[in-house]
Amino acid sequence: MDIAECYRLLELTSRANLDDLKASYRRLARQWHPDVNPGNQQAQDLFIKATEAYQVLQKIVPAATLQPATPKPAPPNYPTTPSRVPPKVQVSVRSTAAAPSPPPQPTPGTAAPAPQPKPSSPQASRPQEPSQAPPSTLNTPAAEPPPLSKADLTLKLNSYEQLQGLIQSQRFPRAIALVEALAQHLPQDPEVRQWQGIIYRSWGRQLIKERKLEQARAYLKKALKTDPHNKALWAEIDKDFRQLERIFRTRR
Repeated sequence: MDIAECYRLLELTSRANLDDLKASYRRLARQWHPDVNPGNQQAQDLFIKATEAYQVLQKIVPAATLQPATPKPAPPNYPTTPSRVPPKVQVSVRSTAAAPSPPPQPTPGTAAPAPQPKPSSPQASRPQEPSQAPPSTLNTPAAEPPPLSKADLTLKLNSYEQLQGLIQSQRFPRAIALVEALAQHLPQDPEVRQWQGIIYRSWGRQLIKERKLEQARAYLKKALKTDPHNKALWAEIDKDFRQLERIFRTRR
């Protein structure tokens, strides 16, 4: 059964996760189950097709924890902490900075105290390139991309399978050529942009192993520029730049 047809039959989009898949299958299974529709051959055929589609998609859709979570509204009078559940290769990043205290209010008849300069963090003086915090736009939700056509969805899924094989065989230049062509065809797709950043970073790491350090630095920078909203990617590339720094230091 064609993958795009599986999505259509289960009434899902390409952005569905495993929880969405299970919920949709349970709903349609209850609707088309032969026990609910005795003697209805059409309902029985739909039930069989839905089961086959479910078995196909459960092997390829990402788990629910790998998808961005929709923030829940906080109870009244309680502060909320924004969080973002990352995709496949991401890890959760939680801020540990304490909330700033409100400025003291001056008493009547006295002048307001002058603002005190904030102490500089020791991390601010570090020379490593990505050690600075990612841009503030990381917490800005991206606009919802337009839905893909059946042809584009099929192309995207087939390209994903090819990219997986190329990465496993470490054929990074071929993977880069494929993902760049896909990104030109689907420039608004956030998943394609994420794949592109991951492949750039993987190739940069391989170049570090081959001691092609300047090329490695260039591809790590391209990865950050391609997917600047991926905080886990920033953290991983920060480690790569630290490794580059150690290698440069030993050569001096």
